[in-house]
Amino acid sequence: MSEPLPELDESTFDSVLCVVAHPDDIEYGLAAAVAKWTAAGKAVNYFLLTRGEAGIDSMDPAETGPLREAEERASAAVVGVDRVEFGEQADGAIVYGLGLRREIAAAIRRHRPGLVITLTRTETFAGGGLNQADHRAVGLATLDAVADAGNRWIFTDLAEDGLQPWSASWVAFAAAPEATHVVDVSGYFDAAVASLAEHRAYLEGLGGQAPDPAELLQGILGGAAERAPGAEHALLLEAHQL
Repeated sequence: MSEPLPELDESTFDSVLCVVAHPDDIEYGLAAAVAKWTAAGKAVNYFLLTRGEAGIDSMDPAETGPLREAEERASAAVVGVDRVEFGEQADGAIVYGLGLRREIAAAIRRHRPGLVITLTRTETFAGGGLNQADHRAVGLATLDAVADAGNRWIFTDLAEDGLQPWSASWVAFAAAPEATHVVDVSGYFDAAVASLAEHRAYLEGLGGQAPDPAELLQGILGGAAERAPGAEHALLLEAHQL
């Protein structure tokens, strides 16, 4: 059995910004924590860099993008999130750089969260699966954008547009190979399953490779509970207090 991890100190933030590349990225475990936070009265907002338009092989991107955007909004509503914003990056072709950092820094300044959370920037997920290029680019850019958002001399045009500097208290990464903290999400498993199940068209598009939402999330959240004594389900995070 792996060693227990300290719980993320949720008393140190009252607002959260989830930054990810695609619709459904939040729903592979992180949505359980979102459900917990919104139930506790914390403000949680989503910022997705793409609409996932390249995610369904059998469907043209022009049709897929609006469909997956609608699925993400429905999925967010299940866990108490009503503000979902989308960037203008191209699905499957996100490139790390100043433009991406600026776009995320702008979102951080807009929402002014205590916690900024994204997916891991590493080449592999926890468990050893290979991470996708968009996830890695967004994860790394989010790490840097957290610092950019607090520095008035980087992307000075943002302040000119009314987006004043903002310094978050935490930055965290879900699905990271080396977790540092745990969130006890016991009691929020069903909400997480329902949130993932809202991505019906995407999951159907996977055909025989489509996971069962409950089975998949039990593996992720149930397996992580061994790091949180007494928890039925848990979310592992690589988290850094700033």
